[in-house]
This record gives sequence, structure tokens and C-alpha cells, in this order.
Amino acid sequence: MSGSIWAFGFAHGLLGLIGSSSAFAPLMADTALWWNRRRGIAVAICASGNYIAGALWPPIVQHDIETIGWRRTFVLLGLVCGVGMLLLSLRMRMRQRPPLVSLAAVGGTVSVVDRSRPFGLRPARAQLLLCVAGVACCVAMSTPQVHIVAYCTDLGFGAARGAQMLSLMLACGIVSRLVSGLICDRIGGIRTLLPGSTLLGVALVLFLPFDGMVLLYVISVMFGLFQGGIVPSYAIIVREHFAPEEAGAHVGSVIMATLVGMALGGWMSGWVFDVTGSYKAAFLNGMAWNLLNLSIEGWLFWRVRRQAGAASASPAPAV
Repeated sequence: MSGSIWAFGFAHGLLGLIGSSSAFAPLMADTALWWNRRRGIAVAICASGNYIAGALWPPIVQHDIETIGWRRTFVLLGLVCGVGMLLLSLRMRMRQRPPLVSLAAVGGTVSVVDRSRPFGLRPARAQLLLCVAGVACCVAMSTPQVHIVAYCTDLGFGAARGAQMLSLMLACGIVSRLVSGLICDRIGGIRTLLPGSTLLGVALVLFLPFDGMVLLYVISVMFGLFQGGIVPSYAIIVREHFAPEEAGAHVGSVIMATLVGMALGGWMSGWVFDVTGSYKAAFLNGMAWNLLNLSIEGWLFWRVRRQAGAASASPAPAV
């Protein structure tokens, strides 16, 4: 029904405000409560849905737009997704509340975690730090994802090449999320998040010196493999360190922060390009945000190590 670009943008805002908010974050929070031993891979499978959609829907949508127009395509897309999600949610009995399962041991050892003080901090402060880290990592993550098509056009390779690189990123992101889920089940969320964010920074660095078409394909694959497991790790971290009865609110807040970071990073990278006339500066901006993210994650990891050391050094209680 949109008759202007503002109405069109408002409609997409409603998709995010009502659509994503009622599906993505609650699904990950709910999944983290239902699973215990295989929590990491369960959350990773659920979080892979949007990447699978990113790999499958674009060619179908593009074909329908060319044949029946974008308005009818949007209507069909809404009907297929709306009816499909409704039937699946009823089939999965998602109205039932999950059990409050106990925290699984990581790596075969018993974990001593005071979830009333996550990371040894007040819950509000720990939540704030995770939200800032989520914004920072996704500002960095969004630069190649949002602008790879425009970047390839700027280099003279054409938009089609950029679209192929974007598809590669998303497809490799599926693999990354599943592998990261398996790793989370073995070593925990924060220990999975830290190397993933480090490798994300490495991929951003590689965009600076290399701008050949073949190399950009390779870097796009690497970027997808490095960044896909980052966002699901936040849900695992919340489940491991916060009280389970508050998981929905905490996971929702952190996922909201990551989506804010994606939106901010997409706009900011375009603004930096408009000011400097170069995507190199945009990648440098993403690297700076990634360093902020790594500093927060590294500090939280240090606190986890210190808590574990203090717990192991404390004398065992008398029987």
C-alpha cells in the first residue's frame, strides 16, 4: 500500500519492530531453556534460520519481482512466512513453558557459577557490558554485509558479483553457526565468542590490502566462516551466567543491541564513505568498533578465569 519511500520505510520498520522482535530473540531464549547438554548446537540451529533464508529467498524473490511485480511478491512472501510460522509454532507446542533445567558442566567439569552476580558483577552492569559489546561487534560485522554489493560496484566488478559474495557470506555463516554451537557445548559461550570476534577483526583487516575480485570472493568466504557464530554465542553466555528465569529479558536485550549495531553500522559505513569517498575508511571504522568489542569480551573472559581460579583454590566444605 506504500505510496512513498517514507511509507515503504515505515513498513519495513514495522517488520523489524513486530516481526523480528517476536521471533528471533524469543526463539533463541526459549531454546536455551529447553536444552541443557546440547544447548549450544540447539541455539545455533535456530539462529541459522535467517542465514538459510538469506541463501534461499533472494533468487526466488528476484524472479517473482521480475514476473509479477514487487507488491504481489511481498504479499505472497507474507502469506507463506506467516502461515508457515503459525503452523510450525502450533506443531512445536511453543505455548508450553520450558523447564528450568540445571546448568550443564562445560568440558566435563563441574562449573561453579553464581548467576546472581554474572561475571562477579551486578546483573545490570553485566547486561550493559554485553549490550555494548553486541553493538560494537555488529557495527564491525555490518560493514561488509551491508556494503559488499556497493563496494564491488565501486571497484567496477558490478552489483551481481557483490550479490554473489553476499550469498557466500551468508551460506558460510550457516556452517560457522553450527560449528560454533558445537564448540560452545564443549568450552562455553565466552570462550567461543572471544576467538570468533578476533577472527572477525582479521577478516576486516584483509579487506584493506586486497581488492581483487578473486581475493574478495575468498575473503567473503572467510568472513562468513568467522562471524556466523558470534550472535548465538551471546544467548549461550546469558544462559550460562544469568538466572534462567530472567533469560528471556536478558537475551532479548542483548539481541536487540546486536540488531541496533547492525543498523548503526550499515548507516555509519555509508556515512564514512560519503565523507571520505573510500570504503577503506569504512573498514577501518569497523575495525575500531571491533577492538572495543574485543576489549569488553577479553575483560569478561579474564573475570571468568579469575572466578574459576578462586573457586578451585577455595577449600572443600566439610562433610
